Amino acid sequence: MLFPKTIEGLAGARVTIMGLGLHGGGLASAKFFAKAGARVTVTDLRDEKILAPSIQALDGHDVRFVLGKHELEDFRSADLVIKNPAVRGPSPYLAAARHVETDISVFLRYSKSPLVAVTGSKGKSSTVSAIHHGFIASGIQSLLGGNITISPLEFLGETAPDRPVTLELSSWQLADMRGLGVLKPRAALITAIMPDHMNYYASMAEYVADKRLIYADQDSQCASFFDADSSWGLSFASETRAELFYYSAREPQRKGAWLEEKAAPGPGAALDPAGSSPGCLGPEGYCRIGDASDSLPELILPADLLVPGAHMRKNLLASALVLRYMGLSPEKIAAAMASFPGVEHRLEFFARARGVSWYNDSAATIPQAVEAALDSFSAPVVLITGGTDKNLEFEPTKKAYAKAKAIVLLEGTGTEKLMPLLAEQGISWKGPYGSLDAAVNAADRLARPGQAVLLSPGCASFGMFLHEFDRGKKFKEAVRARLGLS
Repeated sequence: MLFPKTIEGLAGARVTIMGLGLHGGGLASAKFFAKAGARVTVTDLRDEKILAPSIQALDGHDVRFVLGKHELEDFRSADLVIKNPAVRGPSPYLAAARHVETDISVFLRYSKSPLVAVTGSKGKSSTVSAIHHGFIASGIQSLLGGNITISPLEFLGETAPDRPVTLELSSWQLADMRGLGVLKPRAALITAIMPDHMNYYASMAEYVADKRLIYADQDSQCASFFDADSSWGLSFASETRAELFYYSAREPQRKGAWLEEKAAPGPGAALDPAGSSPGCLGPEGYCRIGDASDSLPELILPADLLVPGAHMRKNLLASALVLRYMGLSPEKIAAAMASFPGVEHRLEFFARARGVSWYNDSAATIPQAVEAALDSFSAPVVLITGGTDKNLEFEPTKKAYAKAKAIVLLEGTGTEKLMPLLAEQGISWKGPYGSLDAAVNAADRLARPGQAVLLSPGCASFGMFLHEFDRGKKFKEAVRARLGLS
């Protein structure tokens, strides 16, 4: 299909949406093409009951539904097939299609905004949210979408040259754009790279190859931002054609940003993650974005933050560096990072009762994320963890589980791999439980005043939940019901 230069040119096109889904991409695509006057067919292997919220949201739109199955003719006869990122692997239906795109690639074809794109294994959502927060707090109209469950097609009509768009991009979303020539971000950032999705990728190299696509089409008018403390980051840096910036937990001998320890804070200033002090004191962040090595460093990340954890501080450092490149002043950036509240499902504090604080870290779907979460607390933690295996190894992080005061396990194939590793270290646990209600009740009985209860699964959510966000929402509901909170 030769894509029309204007959205109006899509009128009358036969468009098949493969995968309506529940995260918004399929729904936004169906709405977009229906409003453009295309003849839209939505097809999904799931049935009306599971997809009810998305189906109801399409009331009033001229859309044909084929649910519980796919029909080859819907792909063969379509001018354009829009693929949901959740559809993975070879597909005879996609092979029959004339032209395949995604909601992201369609957006990029028509967007008028400068693009900041972020990928990585962990920290993507926090980083894009912090960048977006920085723009907004500085008085710049900004748009946020992508893998963070907001399809950018929802705000395509709002794009403008003075309104930056920040997109979180998963490895699958990047892979779906391979060869289309539509992704050329003004700023491309890669966060921490760790083993993930090994149930779908044959190797780490294959997984990371999709991440590399974020900078593949950049040129000298763009900028790439990589982790100087990571061998992966250095590998990316050797390939990009864009202007190169590093971020690091220590001062790099290059252009970029770094963390620098300051004098120890006074008594009572440090954050108690289960308590109530207003911020989290740690090393300040500085940057140099010019070529002159003798230029004065600029403070872009204050010592006092609202979000806990060394990994979050590094994510915010990277976010601040991107904002500086995008033209914001150091003073506005530092103030914005100080006020950043964090992101739902990522070390999210949401309840306190009887002196116990409750945190939702459901987006922690790999063991390394559990380790980082536990490292963020000084107060004793009752950890709720476990779930479905993603063909990941728990061995490298097994000692991290000893940092928890007590462990409550959820049922799942990943939990079955974890239990022997806990047993060999003499670490006991409760469960595994087949429901969040039971796990929450057990954690509540174990927790004492001054302690924290943390859901950080380190596993996928398949089987018991629709996805990790559904798991996080149900966890908060179970906690509030248990504690009698509204």
